[in-house]
Amino acid sequence: MPSMKRALTLIVFTLIVVLAIAFSATAKEKKMTGKELYKEYCKQCHLADSDDGEYTPMTLIQDQWTEFFDEQFIPAHKSVDDPNHGDKPVLELLTPEEYKTLRDWTIDHAADSEHPMTCG
Repeated sequence: MPSMKRALTLIVFTLIVVLAIAFSATAKEKKMTGKELYKEYCKQCHLADSDDGEYTPMTLIQDQWTEFFDEQFIPAHKSVDDPNHGDKPVLELLTPEEYKTLRDWTIDHAADSEHPMTCG
């Protein structure tokens, strides 16, 4: 009987570990929306009266945002560190997929879009 009890304990322990790993992986896979990305990585530097200027999707029209993300975002943020994420460079924090999500959301909610957004 002691070996059966030991085997059952091992099975339960293994099951708990597997579930914990699966839950952890699922939590990391949750994709942030453009609005969440903006609030997480952009808003703290682009509030009203900030040295970096206030920017929300409504600050520019769609063509201007497209040009900004295609030509100016990377050079403008090359030396920007994020104080909310251990002063890591902003460009290292965003994955290519998150960059695209943020870009698309900003353009989709620009001043001349059907659904402009301030992201307040």
